This record gives sequence, C-alpha cells and structure tokens, in this order.
Amino acid sequence: MDGRGMNIGNIVSGGGGVASALRSDLTASAYWQDCVREYTFQPIYYTCGRPLAIELLTRVVHPTQPERGLSPEHYFAHIPLSLRLQVLLEQIRLVYRWRQFLGQRELFVSINVDGQVLHALQEEEEAAALIEQLPFLRFEVLEHVQGSAPIHELAEIHRLWLDDFGSGLANFSSLIDVRYEFVKLDRAVFALLCQTPEGTELFMALVAMMRQYSRGVIVEGVENAQAWHLVQRSDACAAQGYYLSRPLQFERLPLLPPRFAG
Repeated sequence: MDGRGMNIGNIVSGGGGVASALRSDLTASAYWQDCVREYTFQPIYYTCGRPLAIELLTRVVHPTQPERGLSPEHYFAHIPLSLRLQVLLEQIRLVYRWRQFLGQRELFVSINVDGQVLHALQEEEEAAALIEQLPFLRFEVLEHVQGSAPIHELAEIHRLWLDDFGSGLANFSSLIDVRYEFVKLDRAVFALLCQTPEGTELFMALVAMMRQYSRGVIVEGVENAQAWHLVQRSDACAAQGYYLSRPLQFERLPLLPPRFAG
C-alpha cells in the first residue's frame, strides 16, 4: 500500500478506528496472557477395561473470574508461540515428575500440541533431555503438521497420535501421509454416527478402515454404557469419555484402578 496519502495523526488519534482496534487487540492479548493454567488428566481405557493411557488436559481461568473455566482452544489460539512452547515445557516437566509411577503402570501419556510448537520443540535442549527419559510420552496433533521441516524428519515422529479424526482438520490425507501410532476418532463424529442404525454401520466400517493405517483406534466421547458397548463391538482398541472417567487431579493418579469396572 502507498502510505503517502495516509494521515499519521489520524492513526495516532484513533482516526478511522485503527487506534481503537489496536487498543482492543492489545487488551485481548493481555487478557489471555494473564490467564492461569492448571493440569488434569483423563484416562483412556482399552476395550477390555485395562488403562492404556492418560491424556494431559489444560484448564484455563482468568484471575478476575477463577470460578469460570475458559476454552483451552481459544486460549492457545490467542497466545504467542513462545508461551505455547512454555506451556508444553511445563506439561513435560509434570509428566517427568510422575515418570516412575507411569513407567511401572505401563501407561502412555498424551499431550496436545500444534504443528508450530512441535517444530519449535526440536530446538529446546531441556525438552529433548526430558523426552529422552520419557519413552511413554506421546503427542496428539490435530492437523497434518506443517512447518520448516517435513514431518518425517521430526525426532518425535514415532510419538505422534492423530487427534479428532473426522473433525475436518484431521482428515484422510493426514491418515495416509503419516503412519500415526494411534488415531482418535472425533467425539462429535462418534455422537453423530451413533444416532441411527445406518450410522452405526458406518462407524464400524470407518473404525475398521482407520485401523489399517495405525496401531489402533481410540474413540472419543464415550458418554454412556451403550456407547461403551458399541466401541467394544467395533475394531477400536480403546475409548475415552465421561462414562469411563471425568478429568481428574494428578494427585489422584495413584488411585487409578487397574481396570474399568463398568
């Protein structure tokens, strides 16, 4: 754009709404960066009832309204890469503190990351040193990871799970391009398919197809016994959802039962 006709005074004084928009953006950025994080976990169970993994979850609140949880997706979308990387390091350190218990129970731990953070992680020496001591640590990615280097060159390629398959971001090209260890079927897709007999048949076929491209399929959004029994009849290897367990504080991790009793 040619700026010769632009009135700098208008920008500084707020002419044309530019300054107002800038102030609004800065205020929003400050709001999200002031937020406080706490970490919980949700178990993932094999269809036989034995625990397969725990997913590390992030709860976000603002100090002015500590009783009101905020969307983690919105939080991560509004903070810079440097802070997202800091959050991931916090999560890895937390997993490291529980490494002895997790290793003894032979549980995977999955952490959600985006493509930018996954690539930035390659340059973090502390993270690399910790990850090397956590053979059970896995990373859930929502989309086909893109960045400065091809995904096949990432050091963590063998640790990747594909999250929310069927949501639009995690699609068939993601499934074919990379051999993910586990693939998680999106909760909304599962809920939709469960509504009709035809949908149930499609669910069975979809899971069978997904299984061919991974070590196993994990179904998200299992909210009742009927859904759990459906997953058990399918080719899925595991499930996650409120019927199996709500998110729990890490202090309760040692109390995790050796088998889901439902």
